[in-house]
Amino acid sequence: MKIFYKIILALMLFLPVEAKAEFVEGMSDIPLMDGMKQIHSADISFGNDESRFNEAYITSNKIVFDKVCDFYKNTLPQLGWKFLSHDSAAVHFEREAEVLDIVLEKNKPTLVRITLKSKD
Repeated sequence: MKIFYKIILALMLFLPVEAKAEFVEGMSDIPLMDGMKQIHSADISFGNDESRFNEAYITSNKIVFDKVCDFYKNTLPQLGWKFLSHDSAAVHFEREAEVLDIVLEKNKPTLVRITLKSKD
C-alpha cells in the first residue's frame, strides 16, 4: 500500500499541470473571471500605436457585481494596475498611460462593461 501512495505522490509532483487562464478577448492583459462569459458581438476595438479604445461586455447568471469587483481588485494589481476608486456600480484602475473602467450595466443577469482606453 505504501508503494501505491508513493506512486500517486510522484505523479502529482512530476506531471505537468496546465493552468488555463482566460483573458478578455481584445484585452490580452485583462483576465476573464471564472464563471463570466464574454459577449463577443458587443466588442468594440480601435486605435493606433499611440492610443487605443477597447470595450467588452461580460455576463453571468450566477455572479453578482460585488464578486466581480472583488476579483478585479485582487487580480489587477498583480498585473500592474493601480486601483483608483470603487462605488456601487463601478471600479476604476490606471496603469501607465491607460485607464480601465469596470461598470455594472445590469443586474439579473449581471452585465458588466469593461472599457480600456488611453488617458489622452
